[in-house]
Amino acid sequence: MEQYIIKNVEALWPKINRTYHFDSNEGRSVPCEPNAQNAEYSIQFRMDNDTAKGLFTAMSQCYLANKKEKWADKLERTFVKDDDGRFTHKANLKGVYKNEITKKPLQVDASNNKLADDFLLTTGSTVNIAVQFYPYDYGGKQNVSLRLRAVQVVKYVPIEERNPFEATDGFVFNKTEDNPFDEPLVIVEDKEEPVSEPKKVVKKPSPPTKATDDDLSSIVLDWDD
Repeated sequence: MEQYIIKNVEALWPKINRTYHFDSNEGRSVPCEPNAQNAEYSIQFRMDNDTAKGLFTAMSQCYLANKKEKWADKLERTFVKDDDGRFTHKANLKGVYKNEITKKPLQVDASNNKLADDFLLTTGSTVNIAVQFYPYDYGGKQNVSLRLRAVQVVKYVPIEERNPFEATDGFVFNKTEDNPFDEPLVIVEDKEEPVSEPKKVVKKPSPPTKATDDDLSSIVLDWDD
């Protein structure tokens, strides 16, 4: 079937790094092996009115070109219209088709560089999505599915850590801890002072000179430094 590229849409809850399926016990989608029940790669996306119109027109053309007998005369629009006038839809790829594990959708950046296999695309990122149209009849209802083939990341929104708390009074971590090695080194220079000739005193030892005290103080200061 023909390939179609949906351009400049907002990624919603992308699960492309590996296959996922819904776990009823946990009430959410969880990673799984490609051959697990209902395993798939998927991405929902939000698009403006013009993009949605172009996509639906292309899907309708594919539907009419492959319409079987007793199928509905025209394609039913299954896009969800948001309150802001934009539309959301979904593209997916099952982990297994016809008992064979499917090839993982390609992820590239804006310059077409291949992204890592474990790259986690985020909700809010702007992407181009390559899909293939597959008309189908299931349970008496006909439509055209979008099989996910590749995603080009035009604008990436980094993952944000979830913090359940609000700011409050109390302990505040100071990132600039006191560090003696951050202080500028001060070099103390010894200044020599003139030493007067000691006076001779009979039977008494001469007292220490001021220069001697200064030298001792200098040694202590040097040691502390």
